[in-house]
Amino acid sequence: MKRWTLFGLITVLLVLLAACGSNELENTLGWEVGTLEATTHQKENFSTDDMEGQVWIADFIFTSCNTVCPPMTRNMMKVQEGLKDEGVDAQIISFSVDPTVDTPDKLAEFGSKYGADMNSNWTFVTGYNQETIADFANNSFKTHADKIEGNDQVIHGNRFYLVGKDGTVLKRYNGSEDVPFEQIIADTQTAASQ
Repeated sequence: MKRWTLFGLITVLLVLLAACGSNELENTLGWEVGTLEATTHQKENFSTDDMEGQVWIADFIFTSCNTVCPPMTRNMMKVQEGLKDEGVDAQIISFSVDPTVDTPDKLAEFGSKYGADMNSNWTFVTGYNQETIADFANNSFKTHADKIEGNDQVIHGNRFYLVGKDGTVLKRYNGSEDVPFEQIIADTQTAASQ
């Protein structure tokens, strides 16, 4: 009898240890990212379709933003540094929500101002129209990108989004304050290893 009890206990422990070692993200969002054609800050062609097979982190910003975009970009720079420190292979894509104003040169200047390393894994994109980015943000990331008429500001979300190799949004995080840097890095590492 003791032998069966010991065997049962060992089996339960092995199952629990296997679960603890699981290398999968839980409670993923599963939102499919649609196709968006754009131009990078380096004046090169970009498509979200080209990101297939890669893990990436997305956000939505614009260069004349006077509220959340500067802190979001500084925070994404910290995420970029954390990914580099941990050796995580992931891209960062910042979508402009004000494409008529945000030229590639303006995006490059903005990224540089806030410490983005745009020569490695961080790309800023523009080159579409306002309706296109509004639809893309809403349909793919469940967020707003609405230009206020007669104003230079755009209403948009302040989240960071983790996108998996299959092109679906896995997780979203606050990008402007109380940013869970360690969780973002850990989740990205997990997604990259799958």
